[in-house]
Amino acid sequence: MKVISKHKRARFDYEILKVLEAGLVLLGTEIKSIREHRVSLMGSFISVREGEAWWKGGSIASWECAGKNGHIEHRDRKLLLKKSEIKTLEKALNEKGYTVIPLTLGLVRGKAKLEIALAKGKKQYDKRETLKKKDIDRDQKTLQKY
Repeated sequence: MKVISKHKRARFDYEILKVLEAGLVLLGTEIKSIREHRVSLMGSFISVREGEAWWKGGSIASWECAGKNGHIEHRDRKLLLKKSEIKTLEKALNEKGYTVIPLTLGLVRGKAKLEIALAKGKKQYDKRETLKKKDIDRDQKTLQKY
């Protein structure tokens, strides 16, 4: 996958439980903007309604050459997933504390794919532990060099 955009804070703010790859239903001007790396995943999430998965809150900037025939920047976009995957996401979303977030957006053989994850939000003390582990690992690597 050629990565176009990443949700940089996702692995820090959430504990990732399961990762899936989903296709996107896009307009022509949207895929052209994606190829120009004009995408933001920050603040977006995945919801399930009426047996369909939707990507909400994501931003694909309007394509400059589109003129007045362009697309809406912040619209909900349908995800292409198997029914069994949608059912597992729906069951998890009904439980307290679970959410589905996008991790990366990329191109696979010219098609836009969104890597989504079933996640559970971390508490503040969990985030501090993550930072402590990173610091310890970094210090150990520098000591090994010398």
